[in-house]
Formats: sequence, structure tokens, C-alpha cells
Amino acid sequence: MKLLVTGGAGFIGSNFIHYVLANYPNDEVVNFDKLTYAGNLENLKDIEADPRYSFVKGDIGDAIAVEAALVGVEAIVNFAAETHVDRSILAAADFVKTDVLGTLTLLEAVKKLQIKKYLHISTDEVYGSIDEGSFTEESTLKPNSPYSASKAGGDLLVRSYFKTYGLPVIITRSSNNYGPFHYPEKIIPLFITNAIEGKKLPLYGDGKNVRDWLYVEDNCAAVDAVLRKGNLGEVYNIGGGQEVDNATLTKLILKELGKKEDLIEYVKDRPGHDRRYSIDCRKVKKLGWQPRVAVQDGLKRTVAWYLENKAWWKKIKDKQAEYKKFQASWYGKD
Repeated sequence: MKLLVTGGAGFIGSNFIHYVLANYPNDEVVNFDKLTYAGNLENLKDIEADPRYSFVKGDIGDAIAVEAALVGVEAIVNFAAETHVDRSILAAADFVKTDVLGTLTLLEAVKKLQIKKYLHISTDEVYGSIDEGSFTEESTLKPNSPYSASKAGGDLLVRSYFKTYGLPVIITRSSNNYGPFHYPEKIIPLFITNAIEGKKLPLYGDGKNVRDWLYVEDNCAAVDAVLRKGNLGEVYNIGGGQEVDNATLTKLILKELGKKEDLIEYVKDRPGHDRRYSIDCRKVKKLGWQPRVAVQDGLKRTVAWYLENKAWWKKIKDKQAEYKKFQASWYGKD
């Protein structure tokens, strides 16, 4: 199978490309990425010479570039998205442009070129917050941030193109991923790298917000199972089944690094901060998938990766003035 993986230079996309090439010797992957601040081709340096892999720089909102990249492609896996909630609060328009209008461009290309399958990567955040129980794939979408609202908009477009045009589409909604190549603005890589540098860990509110943590390799395996075995027109929730509140997560990271908890600094909560995410994943498990990595083991692996790859994340933190300005403005740091 020849795949077009959009957003393939990002965190989950690059891990997925590694997964496909490692597990399917006859598959080919075209990596289509705009290379925004979070896109990093160093994530794929080890496979750039593989004849089964190629890279095309492009924007999913550019119909001409998308169609040119789709020559010979059988399926699209769309990871391309603006994803950081904090950034969406500061610049919502960028999220609508990529997550909604970019999705529309891809769907139109699928329709025009008769691509055999389109897999849309979404998030559990589209459901909003839940105090008890878990969301199923049939739950009402109630997004609470510009990010999750833009993703929900993309999801609904995908659904509409299945119902209206009969396009061969599938949607996955994953819980919070973590692991190698995670851009150091999200909580786990930010806190790991800050702790390594002896900097404070800015923990929102009371730290009791709960997330279901999913090791990125497990997510890649689930996405692959849906791509190859999932039913067209369906939605599949993908979660790790390991709910941890942010304060506990932070302490686990510090313990793994042998750092003291006085590095934790409680800061003002962000607007619209969802209290708890939880999704029912029985549907995807019927495809033969199960999460394999427990959160304690996954954090151990992730911490080890950031310790062994300081040059990767230090270059990001040192080079990106935008990142430093963002962190300063949001967390009140110099």
C-alpha cells in the first residue's frame, strides 16, 4: 500500500511513519508536511534514505500541492493539525484554517481523485469533559477550546462527506499521547525537559485535571489496525485506559528523574480547562488491538529518550524565539 501521511514530521505522524516502515516491508510512505514550528524532519533522519519513504513539503490547504502529492497513493492518513490548546486560545484562526479548511481540501481531493481510503486523526477532546463514566463513539461532541472545536469541525466535515458523497472515510479519536519526539510544549515533554534543566514545572490550577495517557507506539498500532481493518464511515476511540491526574503525573516524572517536588509551581489555570477526559475503547479492541505500555513504563521510556536526546530538544528550545516568547507570556516567566 502507498500512503500519504500528512503531518508526518510531527510527533505522532513521525512515529506512525516509523511504525509502518518497520512492520510493512512492501508499503510506501509519502510524508506531506508544511514544517510549521512543530514539524521536524530530524524525527525521520534515520529513514530518510529508505527508498520506500519520500518527503513533500506542502500545506494541506493547498489543493494543487495535495493533488500532486497523491499520485499513486491509495490511502491518506491525516495527522496534519494545529494541536496545542494554549496556542489555540491565543490564535484560534490558525486552528480553523488547518483543522477545518485543510480537512475540507483533503476531502475534496479524495473525492476528485477517487482515493481508496481516508483516515482522519482526531482527539478525545472533541467530546469535552466528563465527571463520571466514559464517552463512546456515539456521544455528543461538546468541545470547550478553540482547538477541540476546530477538530470537531473537521470530524463533522468527514462525517458529512461519507453521508453525502459516500467517501471511504474513517475517524479515530485518541486520548493524550506521549513518547519520543514529542514537541516540548505539551505537559510531559515540557516538564521532563524543564526538570532536567532545573527549571520550574508550571502546573495549572490545582493539578487535579485527569487525562487518559496513551504511549505513542500503542496509538500507532491502533491507528494502523483501524486503517487496515476498520469499517468505512465509523469512528474509533483509542485510549490507554490509564487515567492519571496532572499532579500525580508531574510527581511521577520528578521521581523518575530523581528530582525534588519543590520544582512544581502551581500557576493560574487556563480558560476552559477540561477537568477529565475518558473514552470507551471497546470498539477498537474488537479489531484485535490492546494497549501494551503501562504509564509507569511509558514514562520511564520517555524520560530515558529525552535524557539521551538532549541535542534534539535543546535545539528546539534554544532556536525557537517564538516558543520562548509564548512560554514567557503564558506562564509569566522571563
